[in-house]
Amino acid sequence: MSNISKLALIEDGAIIGENVEIGAFCFVSSQSSIGDGTKIAQNSCIYGKTTIGKNNRIFSHAVIGSIPQDLKFDGEDVELIIGDDNTIREFTLFNPGTKGGGGKTIIGNHNLFMGYVHLGHDVIIGNNCILANAATLAGHVELGNYVVVGGMTPIHQFVHIGDYAMIGGASALAQDIPPYCLAEGNRANLRGLNLTGLRRNLEREDINALKIVYRELFESGKPLKETASEILKSSDNNYVNNLCNFIMTTTRGIPFERKNI
Repeated sequence: MSNISKLALIEDGAIIGENVEIGAFCFVSSQSSIGDGTKIAQNSCIYGKTTIGKNNRIFSHAVIGSIPQDLKFDGEDVELIIGDDNTIREFTLFNPGTKGGGGKTIIGNHNLFMGYVHLGHDVIIGNNCILANAATLAGHVELGNYVVVGGMTPIHQFVHIGDYAMIGGASALAQDIPPYCLAEGNRANLRGLNLTGLRRNLEREDINALKIVYRELFESGKPLKETASEILKSSDNNYVNNLCNFIMTTTRGIPFERKNI
């Protein structure tokens, strides 16, 4: 049985699952869908066409699904989709998609969004990511799985960040970060592999393979995409291939200090 405060405003048409908790002074729009077991704390607002999955925890004063901060937005039918088991802390702001970006902002499962995190329009977030306080993602940013973004870090629009990557706190990121890598600084550059994250999730032999390939790609002074292409011809390691394929398809480039040959 759901527990909805009498002081909450739930518009007709909203779909509320089983065992949902909605606190006082919350607003839930008519187009919203709230999955089983989700808890929404007081003074939070769920706007527009927003779908929230099961067992999410949304803390007070979160604003979820308000219209995109995009001057081109003209009231199109857009949406925000949130998966299961996410923790969304106080004063966060998540926007839906836009017509120019496919119309959807999509968030996966088991993510932690700390206070004041902003997700812009058409953002795509994978699973098991952590965004620390006041991390700010512009429109069309994409994060893979197990990504960590440090606090007070802005990320430029259209940037892609690969699986198991980490961005240090108080960085400013304007280019793509490959999977398994660590970046920090203003503007952020690669500093090596995210070894702490990798040791928690990968086998030692895979980490050793990534170490060898990282040096070849970013420390040899050779052309980056040509080197990645050559590695792909002989590699049978999935993690190495993921890293090289990311490099081959980047559109914003990879930020690293190039060595002289």
